Amino acid sequence: MIPHSEVSADGDPSTGRKASISREDLLAAALKLIGPHRSVSTLSLREVAREAGIAPNSFYRQFRDMDELAVALIDLAGRSLRKVIGEARQRIGSDKSIVRGSVSAFIEQLRADDKLLHVLLREGTVGSDAFKQAVDRELEFFEEELRIDLIRLAAADGATLHEPALVSKAITRLVFAMGATAMDLPPEKDAELIEQLSQMVRMILTGSRAISEEKP
Repeated sequence: MIPHSEVSADGDPSTGRKASISREDLLAAALKLIGPHRSVSTLSLREVAREAGIAPNSFYRQFRDMDELAVALIDLAGRSLRKVIGEARQRIGSDKSIVRGSVSAFIEQLRADDKLLHVLLREGTVGSDAFKQAVDRELEFFEEELRIDLIRLAAADGATLHEPALVSKAITRLVFAMGATAMDLPPEKDAELIEQLSQMVRMILTGSRAISEEKP
């Protein structure tokens, strides 16, 4: 939080507030206020404005309201996580290692300082309908990218998957549900969680391949 005694170069000397601010500055201010017991949906416009060092009216130059800011945060979180997971999948070749590598990257992002993943995990359960729809949209992006990768990996092994879209949805929803639980667990539990999640994902993949092989 910017103290009222601190005067920015482009601010008002009488208040210490900034004269202008970007969307990114407001998103960063909101992220600073989010914690284990605070979701975006509990933040007020005045809180975010105060954290950003601006007058409340200046908020409206970038966002219509807090709902629009929250949806922007959800979109940012989704893009960031897809980039992290995508890079992890590209670095790893085999089916077994790509599962563990992707799960590990997910948990590492969960523990990251930027709290972006926390936005996705919390707003899908406690936010408004607009927030939940934004989270669902991000999950669907994950599912589509994962579906393409799963088909590619199966083909490389000379195998096929039964209902790959459903498989990618099952894996995505499982990982995010487990991640929501993991937020409240100590980091010491991460290794155990990664092992459990990796096994669960492999079970889903093994089952899908087995069903595909049984089909006439």
